[in-house]
Amino acid sequence: MDAAHTIRDAVARVSAIRADAAKKPVLHAALVTVKALQAKRFTGTYADLLRSEDYGAAARFFLDDLYSDKDYSQRDAQFSRIAGALQRLFPQQVIATAVSLAQLHLLTEELDWQMAAKWSAASVSATSRSDAARYVSLWRDIGRHDDRLRQLDVVLSVGKDLDRLTPTPALRLLPRMMRSPARAPGLGSLQDFLETGFDTFASMSGNNRSADAFLDTIRERESSWIQRLSYGDAAQCEIELKRSLMVETEERPATRT
Repeated sequence: MDAAHTIRDAVARVSAIRADAAKKPVLHAALVTVKALQAKRFTGTYADLLRSEDYGAAARFFLDDLYSDKDYSQRDAQFSRIAGALQRLFPQQVIATAVSLAQLHLLTEELDWQMAAKWSAASVSATSRSDAARYVSLWRDIGRHDDRLRQLDVVLSVGKDLDRLTPTPALRLLPRMMRSPARAPGLGSLQDFLETGFDTFASMSGNNRSADAFLDTIRERESSWIQRLSYGDAAQCEIELKRSLMVETEERPATRT
């Protein structure tokens, strides 16, 4: 399956999942809850990086573009529509990153949908349990530990791709050239992702800042969360998740990390 078909297939399957959830209000509400909880957990886990002058932009990029609870329906529609054009307008390195992003999007949506389905089914009997306790319990009911690790690997791979492509002047220039609708109609979402990604990773060069250090931090903390949520002491994991969900990052001074 070539890049265009891979992207279109992933987007179509994501759209089908969302359409199914939209027809079931309880399931849709559970999906929104799960995504929001996960985004808030990420915010708590990386509160220090989000406040950091060195890595704040990178952490925000990961939160908004890879771990977000945003509705990406419009971006998905654009992405699918121009999948064929990717192979004509972009070099192979960027196409590979776009394919990884589409596959990550599908895997994330499948995992979130499965969590939401369990969440909605257990909503009546679990009214007295905290969201953290429910999340830990349902995570373990679903399992899919290897898929969680694969999800993390793809996230890190996308980050490494952007870091590797950033020093290439022609690739840095291409997203800015796409700002003209006449040159590449329908590429707005991909342009935003690439331009923000390139700028974010470029900002981490020099001054002893390193994209490798940032990505290593993501790998270490997310791997730890996956391990604890899957196999750690459930009560302690619930406490740690509650603590992470309570962390606030707003209105705090930026710090160097």
